[in-house]
Amino acid sequence: MREVRSILVVMEPDQAHGLALPRASQIASTTGSELHLLVCDKRDSHDQYLKRLADQLRDEGHTVSTRQEWLDKNYQTIIEAQQAEGCGLVIKEHQPETPLKRALLTPDDWKLLRFCPCPVLMVKTASSWSGGNVLAAVDVGNSDAEHLALHSSIVSCGYDLASLSNGALHVLSAHPSAMLSTVDPTYGLKETLEERYRDACRAFQSEYGIGDEQLHIVEGPADAIIPQVASQLQAVVTVIGSVARTGLSGVLMGNTAEVALDALDTDVLVLKPDDIVAHLEELAAHR
Repeated sequence: MREVRSILVVMEPDQAHGLALPRASQIASTTGSELHLLVCDKRDSHDQYLKRLADQLRDEGHTVSTRQEWLDKNYQTIIEAQQAEGCGLVIKEHQPETPLKRALLTPDDWKLLRFCPCPVLMVKTASSWSGGNVLAAVDVGNSDAEHLALHSSIVSCGYDLASLSNGALHVLSAHPSAMLSTVDPTYGLKETLEERYRDACRAFQSEYGIGDEQLHIVEGPADAIIPQVASQLQAVVTVIGSVARTGLSGVLMGNTAEVALDALDTDVLVLKPDDIVAHLEELAAHR
């Protein structure tokens, strides 16, 4: 997160008190990132609205640019602007859909999470991050190279956010029920799943100074456990990962990030592994 030098902020002119810009301003104030304000609209001009916001931000010491664009879809417009500006982070206020609408159509915010090459921060609350808990959710049950790199990025990003907000980092990994797990002969019979998961997190604890009370190994499905633990901790932001499969038709991803987005009462930052990022950038370049 500290390496982000430009942030794309998706603006909603019809919302008098949007959540995305205050969060982006807070991050930019601590990282020195440039802010790029985007309105997705093909009908009305929002030049005065964008100019007013940009002038206010410049008065606060920020470097700002603005643009209004529209492609076929909202998420496509955002990705095109992110690629054009070279932004390392997209910040958008989450727009929840009704269960019925989600059942009939894929929500636009889900599509943004699926296809955006860079990390996406979905802002869900106006709560201050200052002094709050940051929850980094990792799946240490998967130890392939792709997951290991993603785990490291999630915890590192969570650590940065906690440092920037003077908060505390907590790490969570949900594990399956022992009854649903096969016995692995490489492990001693006395070793429980929880112990195995804790052992897999030792390196994170050592590198980032995470105490045992800040490590949460919980039995259950991740999409249910993540919101539960976030609520217990009163977390202000949750960092989660999305591992996708690439193919000729585009991208398919597990729905943990999408389900958690709608269930969490915190802001949500979603990261992807490097190979998926490269594939999505290639897709974006050929649109």
